[in-house]
Amino acid sequence: MKLEYEIVQPDPGCSFRLIHERVIAEKYGWEYHFHPELEIVCVLNGNGTRHVGNNFSHYENGDLVLIGPNIPHDGFGLNAHGLHEEIVIQVKEEVIAQFIHQRPEMAQIRDLLERGKYGLCFGDPTKENVTRRLKKLPRLSPFEKFLELISILQILATAKDAMVLNPDLKLPGAIVRNNGRLEAIFKYVENHFQDEIDIRGVAAVANLSVPAFCNYFRKLMNKTFTDFMNRYRIQRACLFIEQDKTIYQTCYDCGFNTVGYFNKLFKEITGKTPSAFRKEKLAGTIRGREAGIHTLVQGTEAPVHLR
Repeated sequence: MKLEYEIVQPDPGCSFRLIHERVIAEKYGWEYHFHPELEIVCVLNGNGTRHVGNNFSHYENGDLVLIGPNIPHDGFGLNAHGLHEEIVIQVKEEVIAQFIHQRPEMAQIRDLLERGKYGLCFGDPTKENVTRRLKKLPRLSPFEKFLELISILQILATAKDAMVLNPDLKLPGAIVRNNGRLEAIFKYVENHFQDEIDIRGVAAVANLSVPAFCNYFRKLMNKTFTDFMNRYRIQRACLFIEQDKTIYQTCYDCGFNTVGYFNKLFKEITGKTPSAFRKEKLAGTIRGREAGIHTLVQGTEAPVHLR
């Protein structure tokens, strides 16, 4: 899957684009892409995968995310099932900046835009509040839409349940500048995570010597490639267990050679044994964030998923 540049055109008479999609998740082509516009994504309900920058994590019962300019991200219907409904706003940062420039009342929104450069997701209280407002947007006039957008940004700016998705991503643009090489690396990982990966092979894909590749990867991702692979495999294991695969089958399907080592690494990364994770998922008491799955992919723990 290539990292695509998405061309965004504002809606007629508006300074931003509003999208309300209802699709069958399994039949839709979710693209890994980036664009210079700020983006708000609100998944109305259901479960799926969020992939924003270096963050690859699971959401349940809908999602609300703010994505800064030029942060690569996938469609949020990835790994969703059945009807997938989302509302998306895409707006150039300078449109908002012009409106809030040197206005003390807008100080919190200015801070939000700065934090948004690393990607933010929000908890249920903010998600429910913003979802109600977003549902009303299609019925409003362009003027009313813009005022409502500012109100929504203020709600996000003052939210107490915001979580940074990529805290150690120093320059989101680095992903874009290196997208060709990173795309090759991540595609190799996606296609071979079930195999014993020879670092010489992935270095060759990146067109680098092994020492150069190790330095390059650590510098850009803030993690060794071995740690990246271990955390990526455990993330996939979480998804396999949620899909009701046995722990034994999950272990070998994710490229591990022994169940003992798989259990140990799984607990180190998620804080739970695979059997405890399975039991709590089946009991319906565990959520992606509460399970610690999001920690697999934040900042220095940076598995990235490509379809």
